Amino acid sequence: MIKTHLYALLGLAIGAFSSAASANPFETTLPNGLRVIVKEDHRAPTVVHMVWYRAGAIDEVDGTSGVAHVLEHMMFKGTAKLGPGEFSKRVAALGGRDNAFTSLDYTAYFEQVPKRALPEMMALEADRMANLKLDAKEFAQEIKVVMEERRMRTDDNPQALVQERMNAVAFQAHPYRRPVIGWMNDLENMTYLDARDWYRRWYAPNNATVVVVGDVDHAAIFRLAGKTYGGIKRHVLPERRPLAEPEQLGIKRLSVKAPAKLPYLEMAWKVPKLKDVEHDREPYALEMLAAVLDGHAAARLSKNLVRGLKIAQSADAGYDPTLRGEAQFVLDGQPAEGHTLTDLEAALRAEIQRLQEEPVSAEELTRIKTQIIASQIYKRDSMMGQAMEIGSAEVTGIGWRNIDNILDKIRSVTPEEVQAVAKKYFRDDALTVAVLDPQPIAAATARPAPTGPLR
Repeated sequence: MIKTHLYALLGLAIGAFSSAASANPFETTLPNGLRVIVKEDHRAPTVVHMVWYRAGAIDEVDGTSGVAHVLEHMMFKGTAKLGPGEFSKRVAALGGRDNAFTSLDYTAYFEQVPKRALPEMMALEADRMANLKLDAKEFAQEIKVVMEERRMRTDDNPQALVQERMNAVAFQAHPYRRPVIGWMNDLENMTYLDARDWYRRWYAPNNATVVVVGDVDHAAIFRLAGKTYGGIKRHVLPERRPLAEPEQLGIKRLSVKAPAKLPYLEMAWKVPKLKDVEHDREPYALEMLAAVLDGHAAARLSKNLVRGLKIAQSADAGYDPTLRGEAQFVLDGQPAEGHTLTDLEAALRAEIQRLQEEPVSAEELTRIKTQIIASQIYKRDSMMGQAMEIGSAEVTGIGWRNIDNILDKIRSVTPEEVQAVAKKYFRDDALTVAVLDPQPIAAATARPAPTGPLR
């Protein structure tokens, strides 16, 4: 399970506190609407360059699910100046690395290179922001790669399959019900025109943020951004209407049959996300609740269910409050030998009930906060980590300027607030439960799991 995202933002908050006197990071907006954020870090002669587009699976419509991710693939297929694959070859030739990723909320592209290569990186990204070449033949080949990626990462991964079907049931109307990778039928019927329309709709400077972190001078980067990106015309973006999931009116349950060795359980409650960094309180309390359960090696789920009662082989908690859409609080795990999914669900519910009935001790909460803060300090050593924190904060609406307060907000959470959100939100009416019903694994059809990132 992916752990909470707000912890990552704390690393930026710590860095921002330490650098407030020098106003680092620095930000400007070009006349065409492109936002440029530069974090100077002179510890090594390298630089991370990222382009974040505020367009992800949340912006898709039924029938073309997965198109945001497909377009991400096609962004490496060339422009009028570059042939297919030449972008990455140039990055490698300069001693760097590049890749991209698509999420529910955004799509991002990055290069990590020696600082001397940054001007070429910015020119290359600007070129494909404005001049992508979408060829029907290249698309026909690449869509097969995406379908194989879906098979490997979802169809042949029983836990991923449960998580996908869980979201499809938990969300009735919200676009988070659709998987980022896309439904296979949509991929099979997608054409290069769908990818072209997505590119024309969302890939504009006024829907993008460029983040640069490394051994650079911010004023020089602002000038370079003007030269490379400044000539790209802004255009009118599609209207984004408010997205609200109808109130859930009762518990939802589903069972997924798939070849697997062990059963698996996932429980998801609808909870609030972080909207106002300064005035919200409940998301911080939910964040601490997740940390009490699964924030460190000695957290309650591992201590009580895995090592103590030995009911679970694994047990995890996750909550991401920094989203453009709806948030969920998720518990999941696999039962230990001799125990059932029913046993595991009861044990997870008991841990929630304990939080509802007994406030977390001040000592336990203080210890968790200290561990969170300490772990995030080390993340400042990563330029990529800093760039990720800045970019994700921007495209999800938190804003890097606003997250300086997050650390103080986390520090101020009280045991009473943790107990209050446990009582308020962990109700069956807001709960979806999904289980994996393991089926025999046919050796002839088993596929090896992917060993690295598939673009």
